Amino acid sequence: MAESAQAPELVYLVTGGCGFLGEHVVRMLLEREPRLRELRIFDLHLSPWLEELKTGTVQVTAIQGDVTQAQEVKAAVAGAHVVIHTAGLVDVFGRASPETIHKVNVWGTKNVIEACVQTGTQFLVYTSSMEVVGPNIKGHPFYRGNEDTPYEAVHKHPYPCSKALAERLVLEANGKKVRGGLPLVTCALRPTGIYGEGHQIMRDFYRQGLRLGGRLFRAIPASVEHGRVYVGNVAWMHVLVARELEQRAALLGGQVYFCYDKSPYKSYEDFNMEFLGPCGLRLVGTRPLLPYWLLVLLAALNALLQWLLRPLLLYAPLLNPYTLAVANTTFTVSTNKAQRHFGYEPLFSWEESRTRTILWVQAMEGSAQ
Repeated sequence: MAESAQAPELVYLVTGGCGFLGEHVVRMLLEREPRLRELRIFDLHLSPWLEELKTGTVQVTAIQGDVTQAQEVKAAVAGAHVVIHTAGLVDVFGRASPETIHKVNVWGTKNVIEACVQTGTQFLVYTSSMEVVGPNIKGHPFYRGNEDTPYEAVHKHPYPCSKALAERLVLEANGKKVRGGLPLVTCALRPTGIYGEGHQIMRDFYRQGLRLGGRLFRAIPASVEHGRVYVGNVAWMHVLVARELEQRAALLGGQVYFCYDKSPYKSYEDFNMEFLGPCGLRLVGTRPLLPYWLLVLLAALNALLQWLLRPLLLYAPLLNPYTLAVANTTFTVSTNKAQRHFGYEPLFSWEESRTRTILWVQAMEGSAQ
């Protein structure tokens, strides 16, 4: 889909367009895709900010719908040239049941694929996750790996299991004939830990620090590194690969790409302090204040309490066996596959990404007072 001087002609659908990443993809498309005629935003809960988008030259169509309802998805997809499927239930804390996670992430993705096939939509970009790969339950590190690095992907938690199944569905659908006889072209993007404006977990850590008198306590060794990526760069990668799918179908179809930028490798806590520190929080301790065995015990206790209390109330603490294993396992990527295949370069530098995120946290701080 090479750029041309023709009148805007393309119709894009973004599922989950009101979510954390989805909103950034929507805004990026409006800013950076000149061939866009109509942008459809499909979400279970429509956000008030959608109204401000309807004043521009692109037709913005908000569609309230559920990805688990096949007919609703089919109606939204019909007539779209490209689908960017960001909709999903991201839950590593146990707020939703395993059945609900599977239904949204796996059956919802199956509905999107089938809708493309039935309506003749030929191009599908799927938002996957690094957790399709790892960290695995054995705690094996993934150090500066790429899309071809051997790694034993062993999962038990409902979220990574569901994303792995959904990604496989998307990649296996590549080449499948859609209505009209043309092949479906699919690819999947795997963000590492996304951060930036609107990041719910960053918000949770900030509020937890405020409750603790402006302090957060180190739980993970500083030597455990994580790859993180700014949400604006993840959105840009989605827009760019969607733009190139038609012209480079043979190269991009059926491929997976890690999302990456120039964000530094640090421990999860030290990285968060790049934003929370300038907003008045401090991280206590140069090494974990509690021994790892005690954290394992507390995580197991939280999981037991969650199971016991589920019939009565929702108990979803930040610490559980899965989040502890992820936080305590090095997982960093080093790849240029997206640059080689479709010309991706980060749109936002680390300095700009950091500044934007700090300003967002500070604005949140002001609204909390």
